[in-house]
Amino acid sequence: MPKLLSAVILAAGQGTRMKSTLPKVLHPVAGQSMLSHVVAVARLVGADPVVPVIGHGAERVREVLSDERLCFALQAEQLGTGHALQCAEASLEGFSGDLLLLCGDVPLLREVTLRQLLNHHRETEAAITILTAQMDDPTGYGRIIRGPAGVERIVEEKDASPEERRVNEINTGIYLFKAPEVFAFLCQLDNLNVQGEYYLTDVVAAARWSGERVEALLVEQAEEAMGINDRVQLARAGVVMQQRINEAHQRAGVTLVDPATIYIAPEVTIGTDTLIHPGVHLRGQTVVGSGCELEPGVVITDCHIGDQVHIKPGSVLAESKIGNSCAIGPMAHLRPGTVLAGHNKIGNFVETKKAEIGEKSQASHLTYIGDAVLGKNVNLGCGTITCNYDGVNKYQTIIEDDVFVGSDTQFVAPVTIGRGSLIGAGSTITKDVPADALALTRVEQKIIPGWAERNRSKQKQKKNQ
Repeated sequence: MPKLLSAVILAAGQGTRMKSTLPKVLHPVAGQSMLSHVVAVARLVGADPVVPVIGHGAERVREVLSDERLCFALQAEQLGTGHALQCAEASLEGFSGDLLLLCGDVPLLREVTLRQLLNHHRETEAAITILTAQMDDPTGYGRIIRGPAGVERIVEEKDASPEERRVNEINTGIYLFKAPEVFAFLCQLDNLNVQGEYYLTDVVAAARWSGERVEALLVEQAEEAMGINDRVQLARAGVVMQQRINEAHQRAGVTLVDPATIYIAPEVTIGTDTLIHPGVHLRGQTVVGSGCELEPGVVITDCHIGDQVHIKPGSVLAESKIGNSCAIGPMAHLRPGTVLAGHNKIGNFVETKKAEIGEKSQASHLTYIGDAVLGKNVNLGCGTITCNYDGVNKYQTIIEDDVFVGSDTQFVAPVTIGRGSLIGAGSTITKDVPADALALTRVEQKIIPGWAERNRSKQKQKKNQ
């Protein structure tokens, strides 16, 4: 089947106003780079191939987007937008269809808008269709001058007449072209201007001169076409993107107590009837089930959360899998590799890492469980820790089903605790414990009657001397 749509993304600029060593298009909006958002929307409308034209920080851009199956083109010297599209020509050799030109620093474009643009382009059989926006203050933007046969020209503000400057429809820099015809128009461009650059706006004039139809579609929400040039605009874009994400979850049946303070990454999924309190951050590829409650200050990254899970304030979870009906926190820290089978309680100031914890097992407070496998119905008393690291290697602790562990116990790994056994409080366990045994390592308690009173008298005498 022939490919009908390709996309070229202009992403070569340095972005000096960002005042950053990070290439501008890699700055994040709602948890993903600007360029990633643009690539995603291009793919949603079926663009293939997708060709980012990169320049400043090219290797870093390639590295960050290495998993995106992109065909990068290099603009080694930035000679304008027209030159940037020319740099992509070799990547589109043999392509015939519609070419969508996007900007890597315009991350707010929606799929519905690009589909409208594509439909208008095809219905009017235009050679070029420009996405435009209306602005109350169009100062600094190129104006769209329309006529009976479509767009007559794009006039830059410095070249506009007083009447043309009153036009508030502006060029967003987003285009649809017929390919490969657009590359023929590019060959007609010159750089006889103050900047010495080749401009895509001149392609419009070339197409009109050749008798081709140039169309424009007005975007419904001007904010979609907002370009990001500094960190103030970056923050504004983040607010818009986050509002979209949050509203989508609300409409899908998720309750957000204060949406303005809740941060949800674009790829997060959340089940119905989940309640999310202020200050929650859901990052990466996190999945949250139905009927959960996430209390204030919870931060979750790349986790899979089951149904009916209650995560209490201040808890931090990363790369963990949480079964149904678990209660976590407050102030718990679940590090990568934690797996809770379900109906578990992980209480305040409990930390886990590479820990597989069986159904209904619990650690209620002040406990560290690292490199461990726990069976079902295990109870870890306050202050229990697995001593898993000897300074060189890490070792595993295995605690089988129905074990009760008293408070302030240390398991010096590698060690296995048999099913149904009981570990006395204050023990340091260095050897395997058989099933149904009692293990304790206490020194026999010694009582010296009257010692405290005699000691107080002795101290008092010293003080009075």
